[in-house]
Amino acid sequence: MRDPRMSAIAKGLKRRGRLMAQAVSPSRRTLDGIPTQRPVGQEQPSGGYVAPLAPRLVQSPVFVLSSVRSGSTLLRVLLNSHSRIRAPHEMHLRTVHVRMSREFTADAMKELALDKDELEHVLWDRVLHLELSRSGKDVIVDKTPPNTLMWPRLHRCWPEARFVLLLRHPGAVIQSLTSRRAEPDHDQIRGEVLGYAEKLEEARQQLPGAHVITYEDLTAEPEQVTRGLCEYLGVPWESGMLEYGTKDHGTFRPKLGDWSEEIRSGRIQAARQADPGAELPPRLAEIAKAWGYPV
Repeated sequence: MRDPRMSAIAKGLKRRGRLMAQAVSPSRRTLDGIPTQRPVGQEQPSGGYVAPLAPRLVQSPVFVLSSVRSGSTLLRVLLNSHSRIRAPHEMHLRTVHVRMSREFTADAMKELALDKDELEHVLWDRVLHLELSRSGKDVIVDKTPPNTLMWPRLHRCWPEARFVLLLRHPGAVIQSLTSRRAEPDHDQIRGEVLGYAEKLEEARQQLPGAHVITYEDLTAEPEQVTRGLCEYLGVPWESGMLEYGTKDHGTFRPKLGDWSEEIRSGRIQAARQADPGAELPPRLAEIAKAWGYPV
């Protein structure tokens, strides 16, 4: 006759083995996805758990919001030439995600007052702090153009973040993108530029404390513009900022910023102006006019 006690022990060991296998085995389905784009001040739809803001290692990072092909790499190297400002290559934080691979992971994180978004925010903050610590400087700037498309989340992640809005005539951006592509899709390019312009205008309207500059002014009056930037960032202006070619700014290569001969030259060069005869789509023309450009 089977001993009931041995049967119970066997069942317990079997259950324990099953749980251990579940803990170390890969998930059968993907439980995470694109980070929730919660608007500033709003919680997740459907009543899901929203974690409180965790402490930040970097309280007030600086984000340059701009379209692609708007001179953000030039602005980066000018700022990075300052003895107190670290402006590395494009960091693409928005593409750095965490993955909750098991059904119980979200509950475990909730017990730690964390959700998926806040876990990612903590990771992003750690990346910025690590880069700042390595540099020995005290102000960090991220100039990744696609950050413009998700600026509300950056504002939610760092409520004390500072924003620099770098504008360029949309017509000039369209021309620059068109010239850079072997087989340009003109409708796609206009749509891409409009997407950036819409988010930039949204930020201009909703971030009253942001510092607004233009690429045209940056190249025409670099000392005046960089002096204004330094005042905004709370650091003294340094003339060496304008001699960025004498400093080490890392590798210039695709996906990390501009890599053209102009930026490699180490000299500030005049901005190419928009073709005055080129017609802009109505909404882009409206935004360009709001930014003070002739259309």
